[in-house]
Amino acid sequence: MQTVTVSEKGQVVIPASMRRSLGIKPGMELGFELEDSSIRVSLLQPVPTSHIASGYGLLKARRAARSRSLLDFDVAQAMRQGKE
Repeated sequence: MQTVTVSEKGQVVIPASMRRSLGIKPGMELGFELEDSSIRVSLLQPVPTSHIASGYGLLKARRAARSRSLLDFDVAQAMRQGKE
């Protein structure tokens, strides 16, 4: 068993060998549960980051879209439609 010291702020350092074997990286979240006189620490499964490019091709258009530019967009008209 490895021992660590609790800081003035209640912080502890997880030994490097344990961090490496569990794959704990900075920013990961840990869960704490009190079990009688023990504390159970568990790794919370992180939500994997995704990139916008990974969604390419998920949506299909029913018909070919016409080419548009920012000049086609009327801000005043869009604001009027939003108030209705």
